[in-house]
Amino acid sequence: MQVFRNNFFINTPTLMNFRFAWKYLLYKLFAMHRRGHGIHSPFVYDLLTNVIENDNQYYIFADIENLRNQLLRSKQKMIVSDLGAGSALKNTRERSIKKIVKHSAKNRKYGQLLFRLVHHFKPEILLELGTSLGFSSAYLAAPDKDSILHTIEGCNNLARYAMHNFSLLKLENIKSYNAPFEEALPKILNKIKVLDFAFFDGNHRKEPTLNYFNQCLGKINSNSVFIFDDIHWSAEMEEAWEEIKKHPQVVVTIDLFFLGLVFFRKELSKQDFVIRF
Repeated sequence: MQVFRNNFFINTPTLMNFRFAWKYLLYKLFAMHRRGHGIHSPFVYDLLTNVIENDNQYYIFADIENLRNQLLRSKQKMIVSDLGAGSALKNTRERSIKKIVKHSAKNRKYGQLLFRLVHHFKPEILLELGTSLGFSSAYLAAPDKDSILHTIEGCNNLARYAMHNFSLLKLENIKSYNAPFEEALPKILNKIKVLDFAFFDGNHRKEPTLNYFNQCLGKINSNSVFIFDDIHWSAEMEEAWEEIKKHPQVVVTIDLFFLGLVFFRKELSKQDFVIRF
């Protein structure tokens, strides 16, 4: 059986399929806040109406999506290494480029949301855990060519292919690291003074996710933004998301089901929102 992940279908164990589909159905039926109704936080209302639900198009969108469409027609294959928690090799297998794009790359809807969030908050230093073929990286780096995106990918072939894609898109503000997260993340954090924006899209397990989150907390300021991918994908990820929401430094969270947004603004009241997207 298959279920969709970010609008695409993937193979997973049957029990997880039913659980995930049920969770998504509940989210679509009962998300309390939509189009600003019932939201009394001016910060969240502005974010919802001017960023999350904004459908403005930017020229880079067409460039990125044209590249995606080209790769969806590709017959090329590559050897992909799954590093699991970031330190131990789980498995190595041959996969087609088009299947990686279809099942693993961040899709247009959520990629463009990442772009709008970066365009809105204007971070200078960004971090991404999990480059894959570089589509989310492109959306993160494109809003401001003077920003710096540090992106980590454990698989050598994926990292090299992503760098080729960055070159095609003329994105020169991306620093790519081909290493396990546990190796590269501390080095990056030691280099930077403040982490303005982080996208966690790598190891979708509770303990690693919380570990990366806690490491990055040491570099935040009040305006930093953290985005977590697939917060409802498994019971483990939901447990991680609940712990993140309860952290004393976290002030506002927004649950978009496939993405979780985290804000640390001290001037805001602590609140958690579930918004249909």
